[in-house]
Amino acid sequence: MSWHIEGTYFENCNCDMICPCSTSGLTAPADNERCDVALAFHVATGEVEGVDVGGLNVCIVADTPAVMGDGGWKVGMLMDAAASPEQAEALGAVFGGQRGGPMEGLAPLIGEMAGMQAVHISYSDDGHRHQVKAGGGVDITAEDFVSRLDPTGQGVKVSGIGFPADTLAAGTATASRVDVFGMTWDNVGKNSFSAPFAWSA
Repeated sequence: MSWHIEGTYFENCNCDMICPCSTSGLTAPADNERCDVALAFHVATGEVEGVDVGGLNVCIVADTPAVMGDGGWKVGMLMDAAASPEQAEALGAVFGGQRGGPMEGLAPLIGEMAGMQAVHISYSDDGHRHQVKAGGGVDITAEDFVSRLDPTGQGVKVSGIGFPADTLAAGTATASRVDVFGMTWDNVGKNSFSAPFAWSA
């Protein structure tokens, strides 16, 4: 059986703009001794082995070594409480890498799976401003950076990334609080990336 999902995503980490982890394929060290990152996904449309998963949200938080490619990540997953048990199982398998696709390549880097919680997740994205609130543990707002020297107003883009999409819009967080799965941080003013994504396997 195959699956496909598409929608929008954004992330916020404690690197300065622009994160060297993502732009080096996880081979360059982060700007700090640890990389603290949260990734929020809104699945606009999708089907996983016959299960419709459109309209649902997933948030992943991780604490990793400075060189993310070294592995040993601590990861937790927040699943949309609006998901049925079947939808939660399907999305959990996709975002956990068990169903193949982009997350499969990251799975070997996880040293500790801190767990999965079902919480209310609100997600908004107007193309330049992105916001996620997941239970009481995640509250992040990020805005794409638009250079005053850019007459197009399209913002700064970084291409050739590969995950979770080839081209990411760079920005910064205007609000950022994470306190879940024993991971706590505030990454206000730090790096953000955002992009539409389309995955399948």
